[in-house]
Amino acid sequence: MTQKNPYLDRILTIELGRCTEAAAVAASLMIGRGDKEGADQAAVTALRDALNRLDIDGTIVIGEGERDEAPMLYIGEKVGRGGAPVDIALDPLEGTTLTAKAMSNALTVVAMATGGTLLHSPDVYMDKIACGPGYPDGVIDLDASVEDNIQSLARAKGVPTSDLTLCVLDRERHEKIIAAARKLDTRVFLIPDGDVAGVFHTTQPEMGIDLYIGQGGAPEGVLAAAALRCVGGQMQSRLIFRNDDERGRAEKAGITDLDRKYGLMDMASGDVMFAATGVTDGSLLKGVRWQGHKVRTHTIVMRSKSGTIRHIEAESNADPAALKANKR
Repeated sequence: MTQKNPYLDRILTIELGRCTEAAAVAASLMIGRGDKEGADQAAVTALRDALNRLDIDGTIVIGEGERDEAPMLYIGEKVGRGGAPVDIALDPLEGTTLTAKAMSNALTVVAMATGGTLLHSPDVYMDKIACGPGYPDGVIDLDASVEDNIQSLARAKGVPTSDLTLCVLDRERHEKIIAAARKLDTRVFLIPDGDVAGVFHTTQPEMGIDLYIGQGGAPEGVLAAAALRCVGGQMQSRLIFRNDDERGRAEKAGITDLDRKYGLMDMASGDVMFAATGVTDGSLLKGVRWQGHKVRTHTIVMRSKSGTIRHIEAESNADPAALKANKR
């Protein structure tokens, strides 16, 4: 990959998948051990090492936190061996608690885009609404009520509201959203964690999920937007600030309009690549499997420029130290 290439090299898409694979394998050693911080640290270390082997001039724009909060993969950190400038958004382990408790749907996630094209979001909360592809622009609106959005999507789909399914994080703060959906007899699919996968499910016909609404982390929102850029769909969001410290983080990130409503292209506008690898079994990906001296992984890699989606099920020789750790 060279500075002259205005687009990300297609080979880099596969290499990005190898990065999430490395993080997922490292995190898998901590499944069920009750140590969510240790699981996250294992994924962070492996992911950083893998990113530093890529021929990129990468800048972390969504990471583990500010420099004084995270020793590595912090916002603003440079990674890679040199090459074209790229923005990187990542969650080394989406679902630290899920991993620690051996629950489903833990993932490692990375998005990469041409430099300056991913939203530099502070680590705050974000209101989100998303749907899959195939609908007219404006079919969903963050500023409309839950009922209006469900009814609008039902009209566009040509079905009654009882035929739709809404995906929501299972949180007390979402009780009004859930109640509004059930008034329209709309099915509600509750997820315990992992709203990147929740948003992405709206693009998977086999999941039967039509709409995602709720409040979650802003970093996960940017990652979800990057995934939607690769497969199509609509998404809107708005950052939520609970105190002056969070508003200060936004200003530090260059955000001046604190009430802005972001569209999909505002969050991820460049040539985007997205990769995710399952840590534990989930609705999107299979988890890491250890079989003797082999380790099996399931990864999805996507690219917005070509619209390519690849599912990669890989088997490789396990590192001897990792094998020993897996047998503890």
